[in-house]
Amino acid sequence: MGFVTRRNFAKALAAGLAAPALLRGARAAEPLKVGLVYLGPIGDYGWTWAHEQGRKAMVDALKGQVVADYVENVKEDASATPILKDLAQQGHKLIFATTFGYMDQTVEAAKQFPDVKFEHCTGYKHADNLGTYNSRFHQGRAVEGAIAGMMTKSNTIGYLGSYKVPEVVLGVNAFTLAAQAVNPNVATKLITIDSWFDPAKEAAAVQTLANLGCDVVAQHTDSPAGLQICEQRKVWCFGNAADMSRFAPKTQLTAIEDIWGPYYVSRAKAVLDGTWKPDDAWWGMKEGAVVIAPYNKAMPDNVKAAADKMIAGWKDGSYDVFTGPISDQSGKERLAKGERMKDADLAVIDWYVKGVQS
Repeated sequence: MGFVTRRNFAKALAAGLAAPALLRGARAAEPLKVGLVYLGPIGDYGWTWAHEQGRKAMVDALKGQVVADYVENVKEDASATPILKDLAQQGHKLIFATTFGYMDQTVEAAKQFPDVKFEHCTGYKHADNLGTYNSRFHQGRAVEGAIAGMMTKSNTIGYLGSYKVPEVVLGVNAFTLAAQAVNPNVATKLITIDSWFDPAKEAAAVQTLANLGCDVVAQHTDSPAGLQICEQRKVWCFGNAADMSRFAPKTQLTAIEDIWGPYYVSRAKAVLDGTWKPDDAWWGMKEGAVVIAPYNKAMPDNVKAAADKMIAGWKDGSYDVFTGPISDQSGKERLAKGERMKDADLAVIDWYVKGVQS
């Protein structure tokens, strides 16, 4: 049996007392667990792929301070609710629900887990622990519209949409208004497929748009299937959420790139430093959340210059495509001359502008 002196006992006692303190310190240094719920597969090369790049950027920027898990291919129905709750039960203190159709499910999960911070992408419902975030995709759609209006020869351009939700309505309206500003004879054929990610439906819809005479097509769905049809049919096109030029190297004119990393980093930092509050963030070109991919070499210099001018206008606030006069499909004036549409109205828009043929 070892001999224990008073000094050794004191050392042992001190070590014993120190252990809980060390454990407390270890717990305090544990990384923040972040969870993300994705609509599609991370390999969709579009919407979900862009959010996944944002998750990776957050982890890289906050090395050791966060760990971030994700669940992919989660439908926009009741099945999202248990997944959100499961992430909370697993200890994730910041959870991003990355599509509009998760709104009510996120509200339900937030009520059950008041100590967890939830963020819902493109939604509008809030709570003390639930904020929303969005991107001004319509700014990029306007740039695409101006390009389409200058590149079309048939004066019939196409738009592939998912659902009639504000984000898509904003997109096709911005696309059409900008095209009409440079080419008053333009009309936009709109097809919605009631899905964000369905390559077969996307391809079939683009075939239909091409058959209707559209020689330029923008897409508001997530896979590159439509662009592959455009490449086959020699129809100009635009990628969605990411640069999809690898799938249509000859016909993609440019694409909207969704850059989520800076936002994810900022919100994780806010949780880490205790400053997180439910927000209603809506970033755009000015903040670097919406970026226009490199132009196709086939674009004439005057078209590139027009696009660049519009981008600069969005960034410095001198340009806004939703400036009146603007009329809806029936011809009713919705915005008076010189009036700019307010964000609150943009966020819930449910009508199409004159020139959209749906």
